[in-house]
Amino acid sequence: MPIKESELILNPDGSVYHLNLKPENIAENIIFVGDQNRVEKITKHFDSISFEIQKREFKTQTGIYRGKHISVISTGIGPDNIDIVLNELDALVNIDLNTRQPKKVLKSLNIVRVGTSGSLQQDIPVDSFVLSTHGLDLNAMMHAYQINSVSNPDIENAFIEHTHWNSDKGRPLVIENDKSLEKKFESHLVFKGITATAGGFYGPQGRVLRLPLQDPDLNHKIDSFHFKGVRISNLEMETSVIYGLSKLLGHKALSLNAIIANRANGTFSENPGLAVEKLITYTLERI
Repeated sequence: MPIKESELILNPDGSVYHLNLKPENIAENIIFVGDQNRVEKITKHFDSISFEIQKREFKTQTGIYRGKHISVISTGIGPDNIDIVLNELDALVNIDLNTRQPKKVLKSLNIVRVGTSGSLQQDIPVDSFVLSTHGLDLNAMMHAYQINSVSNPDIENAFIEHTHWNSDKGRPLVIENDKSLEKKFESHLVFKGITATAGGFYGPQGRVLRLPLQDPDLNHKIDSFHFKGVRISNLEMETSVIYGLSKLLGHKALSLNAIIANRANGTFSENPGLAVEKLITYTLERI
């Protein structure tokens, strides 16, 4: 049965609703960035650019880098935007947009996030890189989907017990990265750890301006959590949903972050742009 027009919304030119993309516009290798201005900081290294478009905060450029076909897409900020981007990218490769039917043979995309983040550990300094072994979902968005196949109850239960997690909030969810991508991108230059994904920048990440927090000690509980030698390395707003939706949809995903702040010791990078540029170079050499 065809997917209804109200569920899979297409623009008059046949492109998907938010991204304004058609299937031929994207590569199988995709780099996610949050900031639309970061797209060209990556594609300036390309040998050629064959396609570009922007709608709202979603900017896409596709081209060739050392013989590899790559698309760079800005997602904007937060888990809700990732829900839009990943579902529409999957529709481009795994749904026939003419018949509105899922394809019989499904395609898997390679998705690498190049982002910025704050470290929660004193020994992960500013200007370093973190590779996310898991995404710790603290924002509850993934609970809209059937998630049993991608969850890790042992880690989740240990985290809930350690933090005395408030039952009024959504249950935390832990999702692994794609191990084949991890092997491609790991090196002595990167730290590894669980990346916590919050649904906002201020209260959800423990920042206080004028509003009190539900749990003012949560950040300390998060950074002191350990499970079988793995700890929570950093805190941001996208990784867990990238991992969760990618696994559910059959795509491969990895999240890399340049650490521009250290929440444990209160420091901030003196040149965050340079840290991001180094991570871009690191990513392009390995993708």
